[in-house]
Amino acid sequence: MENFSRRSILRLGGASVLSVAAMSALAACGSGQAGAGSEGGNGATGTITVWSWTSAATALRGVVPAFEKANPGIKVDVQDVGNPAIWDKITVGMAAGGQGLADVMHIGCDYLPGYMEKFPGGLANLSTLGADKYKDSFVKGLWPTVTGKDGAAYGLPWEVNPLGFFYREDLFKKAGIDPTAFQTWDDVVKAGPALKAALPGVSLIAIDKPASASPDLDFFQSLLQLQGSFYFNLQGEITIGSPESIRAMTVIKDLNDAGLVGDAAGDHGWSRLVGASKVAVAPYPAWAADYLATKFPDQSGKWRLTEPPAVTAGGRRTAIVNTTNLAIAGSSQKKVAAWKFVEYALTRPDSMNLMFKAGGVFPALPAAYADPIYSQNEKFYGGQPVLKTFTELLDKGSVGTNYSGDYARALKLVSDAQVKVFLKQADPATVLADAAKQLAQQTGRKIA
Repeated sequence: MENFSRRSILRLGGASVLSVAAMSALAACGSGQAGAGSEGGNGATGTITVWSWTSAATALRGVVPAFEKANPGIKVDVQDVGNPAIWDKITVGMAAGGQGLADVMHIGCDYLPGYMEKFPGGLANLSTLGADKYKDSFVKGLWPTVTGKDGAAYGLPWEVNPLGFFYREDLFKKAGIDPTAFQTWDDVVKAGPALKAALPGVSLIAIDKPASASPDLDFFQSLLQLQGSFYFNLQGEITIGSPESIRAMTVIKDLNDAGLVGDAAGDHGWSRLVGASKVAVAPYPAWAADYLATKFPDQSGKWRLTEPPAVTAGGRRTAIVNTTNLAIAGSSQKKVAAWKFVEYALTRPDSMNLMFKAGGVFPALPAAYADPIYSQNEKFYGGQPVLKTFTELLDKGSVGTNYSGDYARALKLVSDAQVKVFLKQADPATVLADAAKQLAQQTGRKIA
């Protein structure tokens, strides 16, 4: 099979696609990958396989010894499948009726809805295993994102990434601007002339304007999420042409027209600009706290964090940008054992914090935030307790995001619209309305 991506399978569906994917999965099984369904029944004991990637896999392994001690009949094999390789393996396995899948899978918010929609039965119904009792245990707004159309849960939230407003304090001080005073993104635009005058060659933010590497829509999406909106509503209807979307794209156009958007085109374009101190703001979620400190150690003491400006006056200043979850394969023959591990890892503050300290995965479990680590002052951020800022933002609540099974299509169409705004000075309302119509034609979804 030649370069057949997981997004292609999710996007196209259809018998021919599924048959090609199924053959690939069967070939993979023949190469030595153990299937999840090697024993009969729902299995409360035995060895369960868990798929994750890099630091998250390392974090999960840290929970295993205590779990196995508490559950002597269960052994756990955590495998670092890699990212993005994990999505190919999961998608192809789903298309093959679950063959070759791990018992437990680490799944991102942009894939979980697609798996639920495109592969009914591909994921286990966790409500039947007792998941619903944890409905109110996780950060507000997350439960709808793991819930299917039947009202059942098909995953438990693990990681949550609240949006932050990271800024270079030294640069803003030189410009005589207090970024903590920004109430809206319009305030940011108005500060543009002073910033440019004081800092020639420095941009406020950086975006890959021509989408040269891939769609660069993190900022646009965060502006939507600050308004409680996205490409789809929770009913799956298209909201790309909504007033919220138009406002978000208008903010981007206004920033660009003011000369405040640096072009991060090319490989590692954003990192290159940030490393050269050419970017004053990183409107990114919680994962960026560790990334900035690790990637740019020479900028220690220069960065700070505050809450994001609202899109509209008096509007929301909190948003959950993305999440990841643990789910169980519908084909698993050890669902009970798998559930015990998922429950142990994700509903206990001790487990969540052990994983957080090992792998930097910000917990979606508020009960975990009582740990002293969340009040710890960070040298890189001038002694600021950045984790506390994020927990305070999460405490204010947010709205769940429905990526749906057609996120890949929406991403491409909105990216094309943003490129037109950047390179052709297109009208946001016009290009977004056109994108919404195209998405409706491609998917059969209703425009809200």
